[in-house]
Amino acid sequence: SDGSIRLHQMTSECPIMQWNDSTNGQPIIALQWALTRPAVFFALDAASNIYVWDLLENDLFPVAKETVQSEKIVAMALLGEQEKANGLLGIVLAKESGQIDIQYVKKKWASP
Repeated sequence: SDGSIRLHQMTSECPIMQWNDSTNGQPIIALQWALTRPAVFFALDAASNIYVWDLLENDLFPVAKETVQSEKIVAMALLGEQEKANGLLGIVLAKESGQIDIQYVKKKWASP
């Protein structure tokens, strides 16, 4: 609820990494690992900002932030195929009106 993100190992209660106030205090609505690149994850906050984290590029801050201004985003999911090396990764965004938007992610964050 405060924008903090914690990365845990399954065998420990203590986080491996913790990023406090990663969304400037906005609650995180959704967070999901990239299906095609294990070091990348995406976070959606309550202000319709999407944060891209690439832990191989920078493990302190998101490498990109995109604000969706047209309409409030209420849910996010990723789509892609782990088995395929083509690196196609998409983000499905559900808007407050019920409309669905699908966008493809840049190759540098999607390729294995």
